Amino acid sequence: MGKAALLIIDMQNDFVLEGKPGNVAGARAVIPKILAVREEFRHRSLPVIHILRVHRADGSDVEIIRQDRFRLQPFAVAGTPGAAVIDELAPREGEYVLTKTRMSAFIGTELDLMLRTLGVSTLFICGIQTPNCIRTTVFDGIAYNYPVVLVDDATGAASEEVHRANVRDMQNIGVRIIMAADTAPVLDSI
Repeated sequence: MGKAALLIIDMQNDFVLEGKPGNVAGARAVIPKILAVREEFRHRSLPVIHILRVHRADGSDVEIIRQDRFRLQPFAVAGTPGAAVIDELAPREGEYVLTKTRMSAFIGTELDLMLRTLGVSTLFICGIQTPNCIRTTVFDGIAYNYPVVLVDDATGAASEEVHRANVRDMQNIGVRIIMAADTAPVLDSI
């Protein structure tokens, strides 16, 4: 029998802190719920993987739909404080940090290999932003045959309306949707 891994997606200074170039309106609100979920994974010694969007300073690895925006105001540039995990969620020794240049944590990364090497069979997803990096990672996780659990209240978007629409869409393809408080019983059932 496999085990679960927690993917914490894009909880970085440039996307969470006020006034930063990629600030997501709902990002601060999910921090307490992510902390609760992460604590349950730590308590059980299950893998915690911090997924970070990181780009070259010249923007040569930014996807086509964001190149103009990046030229005007670079975000998540490698080696800058903006690309770092927010202080509240800083990884501790033994947790993994994986960088990506696309929305999905699977595209162009070693995530699938890591998960299989670690014996992971189920993914728990939290972080930001629901319609982009969360959703594409969830869909790709399903494509790689991982059962996916989306932690609804530990996931945020620019608006509640956008978040709800995307959660419904993921639920309709078979993604299990839970609240942070349900993490322990769901982990017990895996």
